[in-house]
Amino acid sequence: MYDAHYPKVLAYLISRAGRQLAEEAASETFVVAWRRFGDLPHDPLPWLLGVARNVLRDSHRASVRYEAAVEQFQHWAETTTGDVADGVVDRSEVLRAVAELADQDRELLILTAWHAMSARDAAQVLGCSRATFFVRLHRARRRLAAKLLGASTHTSVVASERTPK
Repeated sequence: MYDAHYPKVLAYLISRAGRQLAEEAASETFVVAWRRFGDLPHDPLPWLLGVARNVLRDSHRASVRYEAAVEQFQHWAETTTGDVADGVVDRSEVLRAVAELADQDRELLILTAWHAMSARDAAQVLGCSRATFFVRLHRARRRLAAKLLGASTHTSVVASERTPK
């Protein structure tokens, strides 16, 4: 089935989304076909193209959500300045750093910090165990800290360049 229909599924997806996204979506289409092998009709091509269409749609929705979140974080970062006390990381730097994180890291931090979810509830939202959640959260916090450290180093270098000697 794969050998017979992959070229047609790929061609359909390329015509809709370009080669790079099409190859990924075609692979995902056949993963779905494998999982639902018992549901395949006698002529699977129309069914496969329907699955491919849904995979593309879901991929598009995910990218739109990601871009909207990044845009919103960038907007907040650009419109927010000078509202945090001395010695605390500037709010705009935090928002920029959060916007630069991968979607998965951002989601972990938002669930815990902004929505004040317990680890049990956040793990349930993400569909993983609490132990897995804590590992992912720890890594996300480390990546955020690294971005903030890079931002504060950049800010202090720029500030020192502006200071007359």
